[in-house]
Amino acid sequence: MNAISEQLLRSVSDYDGEFKGAYNIRENGQCAARHSTENIRLEPKADAPGLDIHIKAGTKNEIVSIPAIVTHGNVDDLVYNDFYIGEDADVLIIAGCGVHTEDDQAARHNGIHRFFLEKGAKVKYVEKHIGTGEGEGIRSIDPVTEVELGENALLEMDTAQIGGVDSSIRVTKAKLEAGATLLIKESLLTEKNQYAKTEFDVEMNGEGAGTDLISRSVARDTSHQEYRSRMIGNAACTGHSECDAIIADHGTVDATPELSANHCDAALIHEAAIGKIAGEQILKLRTLGLTEAEAEAKIVEGFLSW
Repeated sequence: MNAISEQLLRSVSDYDGEFKGAYNIRENGQCAARHSTENIRLEPKADAPGLDIHIKAGTKNEIVSIPAIVTHGNVDDLVYNDFYIGEDADVLIIAGCGVHTEDDQAARHNGIHRFFLEKGAKVKYVEKHIGTGEGEGIRSIDPVTEVELGENALLEMDTAQIGGVDSSIRVTKAKLEAGATLLIKESLLTEKNQYAKTEFDVEMNGEGAGTDLISRSVARDTSHQEYRSRMIGNAACTGHSECDAIIADHGTVDATPELSANHCDAALIHEAAIGKIAGEQILKLRTLGLTEAEAEAKIVEGFLSW
C-alpha cells in the first residue's frame, strides 16, 4: 500500500493502520485485502465484480468496512456489493470511496450496493466520498443504493461528499414494509465547475413505515447541484424530505420534490431552503477576529458537519 492509498483510506473510513471486524479493501478494481468473521461472511461474486456479504441473524455490535479507492487515472471501476442482514442483527457498515488522479486521465468509481434487511434488523451505513490529486482528469463517483427493508427493520444512512469530486450522480431507491424505517442524512460540497445530482426514490408499502430524507449542501464557484426526492405512500405511513442548500459565488441548486399519497393515512412532507449565507452570521464571526473568508468557511463547516 502506497502513501496515496493510505491517505484515501484514512479520509473515507476509520482506517488507522488496520480495520476492526470484517473488511474488504478494493484498490483500482482489485481486492487488496479481505477478512471475514464468525458472524459476517464476505464472498466474491461468481458472475460479477463485487461481494455477497452475509450477516447472521442476531449479530450485534459488529463492523463491516468495504472501502474502495482509485489511486490513479485511466481507471473506471464498477462493483456490485449485496448485503444480506439477518433478523434482529444490529451492525455498522462503513463504505467510503476515494478517487485520485495526477494526470489528464479520468478516475471513476461506480458502486452498486443492495441491502436486504430481514425482520427487526438494524444497520447504520456510513459513506464518505472524496476526490484528490492535481491532475486535469475528471474524478467521478456514481453510487447506486437499492434497499429492501423487512418488517420493523431500520436503515440509517449517513453519506457525505467532502470535496474534490468533479461529477457525481447519487441514486437511492428503497422499499419499506410494515414498521420499517429509513433515515438518510446527506452532506454535499461542490466547487469550481463540479456537478452533483441526488435522486431519492422511496416506496412505503406497509403500515407504520417511516422515512426521513435530509440533504444539506453547499454549491460554490460555478458548481451546480440537483436534488430530486420522490416518496410514495401506499399505506398508513409518514415521510419527510428536506433540502437545505447554501449557494456562494455563482453556484446553483435545483430542488424538485415529488410526493404521492396513495392511502388516506399517508402523511408526506417536503421542505426546501436555498440561499446565501446571511450577512449577520459573517459579521458576528468577524467581530471575533476572523476574516470574511475564514468566517464563511467556519459557517460552511458547521452546516455540513451537522
